[in-house]
Amino acid sequence: MKYSKIGDVYTLDYDRVVNSVEEPLYLLGVEYDGDIGKALLIMLSNDGSRILKLPDPTDHRPYFLTDEPVDEVLSKKELTEDPRFERVEEVVKINPLTMARQKLTKIVTKDPLAVKKFRALFKNVWEAKIKYHNNYIYDNMLVPGMRVKVSVSNGARTLITLRPAIDKRVIELAQRMFENMDSETYQTAMNFLDYFEEMPPLPKRLALDIEVYTPAKGKVPSPRHADLPVISISFKGSDGLKKVLLLAREVSFGEPTEDYPSDAEVEIFDSEIDMILEAYRIISQYPVVITFNGDNFDLYYLYTRSLKLGIGRHRIPIKIIKSEEGSKEVIAKLETSIHIDLYKFFSNNAIKNYAFGGKYQEENLDAISTALLGISKISFEGNLGEKPLSVLIAYNYRDADITLQLTQFGNEMVWKLMVLMARISRTNIEDICRRRISNWIQNLVFWESRRRNYLIVNKEDIQKISKGTYSKATIEGKKYAGALVIEPPVGVFFNIVVLDIASLYPSIIKKYNLSFETVDVDWCKNKVWIEDETGRKIHSVCIDKPGLMSIIVGILRDFRVNIYKKRAKDKSLQPEMLAWYDIVQRAIKVFINASYGVFGDEAFPLYSPAMAESVTALGRRSFFNILSKASELGVKILYGDTDSIFLWNPTQEQLAKLQEWVSTNLGLEIELDKVFTYIVFTGLKKNYLGRSSDGSIEIKGLIAKKKNTPDFLKNFFEEIVERMRVITSPGELKDFEEWLKTEIKQKYMDLKRREITLDQLVIRTGLTKKIEEYKKNTPPHVKAAIQLRNYGIHVGENDIIAYVKVKSRDGVKPIQLARLSEIDPDKYIENIRSGLEQLLEAIGLDWDGIISNKVTDLLLLSKQE
Repeated sequence: MKYSKIGDVYTLDYDRVVNSVEEPLYLLGVEYDGDIGKALLIMLSNDGSRILKLPDPTDHRPYFLTDEPVDEVLSKKELTEDPRFERVEEVVKINPLTMARQKLTKIVTKDPLAVKKFRALFKNVWEAKIKYHNNYIYDNMLVPGMRVKVSVSNGARTLITLRPAIDKRVIELAQRMFENMDSETYQTAMNFLDYFEEMPPLPKRLALDIEVYTPAKGKVPSPRHADLPVISISFKGSDGLKKVLLLAREVSFGEPTEDYPSDAEVEIFDSEIDMILEAYRIISQYPVVITFNGDNFDLYYLYTRSLKLGIGRHRIPIKIIKSEEGSKEVIAKLETSIHIDLYKFFSNNAIKNYAFGGKYQEENLDAISTALLGISKISFEGNLGEKPLSVLIAYNYRDADITLQLTQFGNEMVWKLMVLMARISRTNIEDICRRRISNWIQNLVFWESRRRNYLIVNKEDIQKISKGTYSKATIEGKKYAGALVIEPPVGVFFNIVVLDIASLYPSIIKKYNLSFETVDVDWCKNKVWIEDETGRKIHSVCIDKPGLMSIIVGILRDFRVNIYKKRAKDKSLQPEMLAWYDIVQRAIKVFINASYGVFGDEAFPLYSPAMAESVTALGRRSFFNILSKASELGVKILYGDTDSIFLWNPTQEQLAKLQEWVSTNLGLEIELDKVFTYIVFTGLKKNYLGRSSDGSIEIKGLIAKKKNTPDFLKNFFEEIVERMRVITSPGELKDFEEWLKTEIKQKYMDLKRREITLDQLVIRTGLTKKIEEYKKNTPPHVKAAIQLRNYGIHVGENDIIAYVKVKSRDGVKPIQLARLSEIDPDKYIENIRSGLEQLLEAIGLDWDGIISNKVTDLLLLSKQE
């Protein structure tokens, strides 16, 4: 294989390798390079050691479609006389909303930006807002995460996605599962099998983290200004690299603690410029670079700081792209690597809830690593920039270490999950982190549409055929009724079994052929009516042809339920394969569980409220029937929500009869999801605390624990949860109640006496904009920031303001200016009350009753005076 060098990036010399079949490469994504006017295929070498960029070998060009005839299009001089216009072509597409062949004009341009200008010249346009790199993937039928090669036939170059060798037994399972399907569904299913069976590449990876000097605790450096020095940069590589680059300063080294990384190499620099350039050299050696919030901090800061220090732009391998979402977020890309920002990946609700079962509640590095790895960040008091260098090294290196581990634990679960999501959705691996799941679903639907020669319709086209929605939403902002919910009781209940309807919405989409192009259409002969739980007919569905979403979701659901969930538990397989198949079923779960909701989102390109309403209506109908049958069997239903039913002490016979009835009469599977020793219900939906039979605690909105909760309250809540973890009987619950009453009284007295230290009372909140931009109202942390500024302390956007609640006109004071005697105890007591009120009510305790001893209060206050 030959390579030519363009700057610091090695590019495949495809003229020499087009006939090479022995070394296909893994496709990680596609991007557009304006300098060469071509798409670049981002490839991973087979040994996983480097990124290779292949300029488009197919002579692909940007384009869009219009229904104006060719001669009318060519009559527009503002189009044809523009140097960026290339040509027009007449094409025929199938309109999925009518299934009629539609003659269209394809307007081809020389660069993607021209599409945005030219589309304004036409009344009706299609496929004009698709990002060029995505369009390139659709047209070439590429699948990021799979191996690709260049092929030549009759002088034309094409890109071929290679098929892996698959175990014959798995092929037979899939063939039996889909053999009675139509040919289109069968072929789509067998294509998906390739993506699930090929183990993904494991590239050499580098995690990095930077630390910036701050003059005061709570001061967060601004990556937009980068006016403070970078004092350390830590690296952890999958190849064993353990390194910290340190800026020499007049700070003692200190005595290393047990957290100090004694096996890491520490290199000290007198020059910040030299340190940053060495960091860039290290980064360039790795095809995949991993950060936690690198887009909005680490890489962004290095980029801006490099420019501020006078480092030439040609020596900075970072490119900053402003987010298209209109927010202040940016995307940091690397010339020699792909950049994976784990913060954005783990913040994705679909990943959080479906892939990791809600194991972490907050999306910060400490919360995620503690929940998934059992490893926390290193804690310290004071300003890190003033700490001994050994503390800085340990803290900085730990962050890089756990960032890398988050992609390695569970047999490389997170990296493999990203690759699988890229394959399923036909999305660049970098975009898997940065785009919402609606973008993933859009890419898959568009890719499959292009394969079928469907016109990718606009959402306005769908609205023209839609009959609107009929049900009334119970949630503000929604346009139709959602799921059925049985309100829970108030109290503590022991021996609770939770049943889950397996893939309820995906099963409905498959069974009833629901898709944006099958609901309320006029062209087909055979239709069925969708009825809600009251029996009212709300929408018609065409059954003449399988709907695109019905095919996709049905295939994915069947693969997960009938093959990969079972193979993930097949002990005859090697451990590595068991882990892989578990990741496969998780990836599918993420995708199918989010596949319905996007069609009810007005921002989605294929917005179809009629389809979304049909799904929820059928979901309510199925759920209502299951609840009715459970009651008929004598099972006590405590709570029900969407697809989960909480049953109080059911017998095995009752469960078996219910499962059999659901399977036989509804064609659904209802599974045993969880068994709780007890659950504390508050009477509100999605608001409970339960102790599972394995001793773990599941909390849904019950105990108020927010990011800006004072430490003393966080610690109190954590102690409460730990105490509840060991409760297994009503008697132990009574003991807990007595303990809780005692602790509440103690906290109450400690606050009244002002015996809780300031550092435990501090609240930390970030400034999301400049102080002057807070015009409508002035939140507490902004009031504290104003006080700091008036005192001569500089504060700005992104700074963390640490403040306490005091008795004053503002009601708050920055920690730097506050005294313990100024604290307002009643405001913190109110924090405890509001945080615990629901729990207390549920277990039969009354806040006022616990702290109502006024004599004691008077004695305490007189003692204080």
